[in-house]
Amino acid sequence: MSNTDKGSKGYLISIVMVAVLGGLLFGYDTAVISGAEKGLQAFFMEAKDFSYTDTWHGFTSASALIGCIIGSALSGFLATNLGRKRSLIIAGLLFFISALGSMEPEFLFFEHGTPTFSLLITFNIYRVIGGIGVGLASAICPMYIGEVAPSNIRGMLVSWNQFAIIFGQLVVYFVNFFILGDHIQPIVEDMGKGLAALDPKAVWTVETGWRYMFGSEAVPAGLFALLICFVPETPRYLVSIGRDDVAQRILAKINGSSKAQQILQDIKDTMVVKTEKLMTYGFVCIFVGIMLSVFQQAVGINAVLYYAPRIFGDMGMDNPMILTVFMGVVNILFTLVAIFTVEKWGRKPLLIWGSIGMAIGALGVAATFGHAGMEFVTAASIMIYAASFMFSWGPITWVLIAEIFPNTIRGGAVAIAVAFQWIFNFIVSSTFVPMFNMHLSDGDDFGHWFTYGLYGVICLLAALFVWKLVPETKGKTLEDMTAMWKNRK
Repeated sequence: MSNTDKGSKGYLISIVMVAVLGGLLFGYDTAVISGAEKGLQAFFMEAKDFSYTDTWHGFTSASALIGCIIGSALSGFLATNLGRKRSLIIAGLLFFISALGSMEPEFLFFEHGTPTFSLLITFNIYRVIGGIGVGLASAICPMYIGEVAPSNIRGMLVSWNQFAIIFGQLVVYFVNFFILGDHIQPIVEDMGKGLAALDPKAVWTVETGWRYMFGSEAVPAGLFALLICFVPETPRYLVSIGRDDVAQRILAKINGSSKAQQILQDIKDTMVVKTEKLMTYGFVCIFVGIMLSVFQQAVGINAVLYYAPRIFGDMGMDNPMILTVFMGVVNILFTLVAIFTVEKWGRKPLLIWGSIGMAIGALGVAATFGHAGMEFVTAASIMIYAASFMFSWGPITWVLIAEIFPNTIRGGAVAIAVAFQWIFNFIVSSTFVPMFNMHLSDGDDFGHWFTYGLYGVICLLAALFVWKLVPETKGKTLEDMTAMWKNRK
């Protein structure tokens, strides 16, 4: 039963958990390709009307990122004009359409099981559609949670979104594992050498397995699209469209009737002008949001998350997948550290200490990679690097992006910040392998130490950036952000 003076924690948790499903889909959609890409590659390599090269496969594996950039860029317009809730419903529907379309791209127009260039384009269109859903969810889910959460636990609740992203990645790893079952992945030889003779156990993976992996996302996507219909719109958005009475009822359910009126008045005081320009609060306000996103990606974490089996394999580890799964568990545990300390220690300390920990880990990899007998130190350094990200830049960036902007520019400012995040995600992901494989002479490890040395330096620059420019927002209401940035102009 809800307490009218204190509000209902159960009500708050229930709506936050529904929004967090968007984060889980974010992780699920971006990681599903890891299990499906070899079967998908072998399928399209059998096409008769074109040559499915490594370049095409690289584009196909990353095409969802194009949608992510589009979706995040559109998120501000949709969140401001349609509302946070309806924008998330659209994201859920896009996830659902993408899952079914990627599973059966032949639907209506092509012969099932016959790879062609037109089918490849259609498949990529479905992946871009899913990416648009990811882009919308990545921007609007933390915004939604930030706008419904009380200020004293806002950071903790928004951090659950990052936990859901990492958890979604782990879920799809296990789903792909169970779908594969007794079957095996096809062996695709180096560029120009084509497909090795298929093991009979790999035929099913090429014909059907990858389809089930993509299609499995339809279940959580459909659930998310349905459940989001039952959560309320955020009070901040409702006030912006003049629905103060509905906003007050929701605030009372969450915060209690005694606090609801004061919070409503604070929101209205910052909503006097609803059409403020993006630069109303100065260039630094927008710059800080953009650079939080840029540094979150430029520190190189996705190079570790996307290519972990390749990295551990190059170290000479016997079973790189075991280390990859272990790292995934470590990532989950250290994300929980952020969730339970962000309101106690604050945003800035976690970011600064995380940056230093990442720098130690990255520079440790650079110093030890390829040295005989140092494999354990290299692996431990990568674990330190990943764990440090998970309690700092992983969740805290989303917390700050969701809360740091004034109410009147939040939709547009978040969209710009998150678009930069996806752009730099693409840059880091696409440059890692070429940098990692650079050599000054045959057989040296120049690319390995250069890449991680570069990431280590960027981590130190990130710490300096946070120390000098990022404001501490612990305990502040979203309405406090207006005065904070006005005073810093």
